[in-house]
Amino acid sequence: MNWTAILYAVLALGAVAVVFGLILAFADKKFYVETDERVAKVRECLGGANCGACGYAGCDAFAQAVVEGKAKPSGCAPAGAKGVEKISAILGIADTAEAPKVAKVLCNGEIGISKEKFNYVGVKSCRAAASIAGGPKLCPYACVGLGDCEAACKFGAVSIVNALARVDESKCVACGACEKACPRSVIKLMPLESTVVVRCQNKETGRIAREMCMKACIGCKLCERQCEYDAIHVTNGFAVIDPDKCTRCGKCAAKCPAGCISMPVQAAE
Repeated sequence: MNWTAILYAVLALGAVAVVFGLILAFADKKFYVETDERVAKVRECLGGANCGACGYAGCDAFAQAVVEGKAKPSGCAPAGAKGVEKISAILGIADTAEAPKVAKVLCNGEIGISKEKFNYVGVKSCRAAASIAGGPKLCPYACVGLGDCEAACKFGAVSIVNALARVDESKCVACGACEKACPRSVIKLMPLESTVVVRCQNKETGRIAREMCMKACIGCKLCERQCEYDAIHVTNGFAVIDPDKCTRCGKCAAKCPAGCISMPVQAAE
């Protein structure tokens, strides 16, 4: 056995290891990027769903953007008002929390209410169904009811009941994923306090709208004339409520002959 050759080999490997170690040490110092400890703290305040509703790849990217001043603390809907308050405190800025919002379904077209054109048996996708002759429901503004919104929601807040999307407001974090997934724009993020809602966006004339759906807004303007606060007006064929003016008295809902304006029981008391 040639011990001299072995010794040289060991020394050579040792020398190479030392050289690479020095190179790595130099690179570590040369390219070291100091991490702002606030990023981790902001990350802890976020919803943690990596839903992408903020417009960034995930919670880590959003936290980095907030600390760098590229994104607003209120950009993470799942964090809620408390999360924004904590983030603002971490950054040492004024609380920028916005009024809480929630997803609302602006359609009453469940089975038995909205009339159907044909029985759809294709891919279970609202977008796919809507591309075939305008979708299975006669109303072109109706919820397709195949669950694209349900699949998009990471918080279990959206479900499909009788071919109509339903939102559990106690679970909704206003991330907007369901709103983006809906091919008919039936779901909208609205102020949480907007408890009186016109659940129809049919732009057709009253007669045609009623032929499509039993609870379609017919644009009769009875709600408009009933409102004492100038909070509701018929625009583009259907009623629209101004949430800043609405007092949630419920008079418009009580007067609506089509029953397309919904309100919680407490709003009428």
